[in-house]
Amino acid sequence: MEKSKGKIAVLDMNANVPNQGLGLIVEIVKSFKNLSTFKVFDVRGKNELPDTSFDIYISSGGPGSPLEEGPWREPYLKLVQNIWDFNKASAHQKKYFFFICYSFQLVCDYFELGTIKIRKRTSFGILPVHKTKAGVKDPLLEGLDDPFYAVDSRDWQLIQPRLKVFKEHGATILSLEKIRTHVELERAIMAVRFSEEFVGTQFHPEAEPVGMKIHFSQEKNKQIVIKNFGEQKYDDMMEHMDDPDKIMKTHAVILPKFIANALEQVSRQLIY
Repeated sequence: MEKSKGKIAVLDMNANVPNQGLGLIVEIVKSFKNLSTFKVFDVRGKNELPDTSFDIYISSGGPGSPLEEGPWREPYLKLVQNIWDFNKASAHQKKYFFFICYSFQLVCDYFELGTIKIRKRTSFGILPVHKTKAGVKDPLLEGLDDPFYAVDSRDWQLIQPRLKVFKEHGATILSLEKIRTHVELERAIMAVRFSEEFVGTQFHPEAEPVGMKIHFSQEKNKQIVIKNFGEQKYDDMMEHMDDPDKIMKTHAVILPKFIANALEQVSRQLIY
C-alpha cells in the first residue's frame, strides 16, 4: 500500500504584523521533500483556518495578549479540540500539532493547564532553557544540552501549573525558563507535551542565526532593541547569535525532529 506523503498546515498567528518567525517555519517545512500538501493560513489577519484533513499543524507565535477575544478565536480553538478528539477516538490514524509562543499560551489557557499572566518586563534574547526530568527523557529535546539555548520574546507567560489538570490530560512539563537566584519569581513553563501528538514551546524553536543577525544588524532594528532592553542586551545577543551550541542547535533539532517524527508516523498509518 502506498505511503502517505503528509499534509502540513501552518497557522499564521501574527495578525498582519511583520515578523521573521513565519518565514523560518515555512523554510523548515519546505526542507521536507516528501509532502503532498503544504499551505499557510492567515488565522488572525483573515480568519483563515484549515479543515481537519491535514496530518500536521504548526501554529506560530504572534503579538498581543493570548487572552484577547476575536472572531478567529472560537473557530481556532474548535479546530484544536476537533483534532484532539480525533486522536482520542482513532486507534490507527493520528494528527500532529505544534504550538509556538503565542499559540502555546493560548492553548495552555484553553486546556486550563496554569495561569497565563503578563510579565513585569518583556523577556527577550537568547536565553538558557532548563529541561525537567520528563524533558530529559523526551525525544523532542534529545540532542540538546541542559540547559539549551533558545530565542525568547514574550510579554506573557505560563506559570502556576495545575498539576491535577496536567495529570488528567496526560500532559507533562518538558522545560522551564532560566534559573534566577537574585529574584523570587516563579519560573515560567517553557515547553509542554500535551500528548504523544501535541507539543508546544513558549520560546521560538524556529529561530536561526543567519536571518536574525541580518535583521538585528539593521540600524532601525538595532535601535529598537537598545531602546527597550539596553545596549548590553543587544551586544550579548549578537555575540551569541551564531554560536553552534546555542540557537543554531535548537533550530536544527526541535521543529525538524517534530516534523520528521510526525511524517514517519503518518507514513505508517494504514488506510482503511
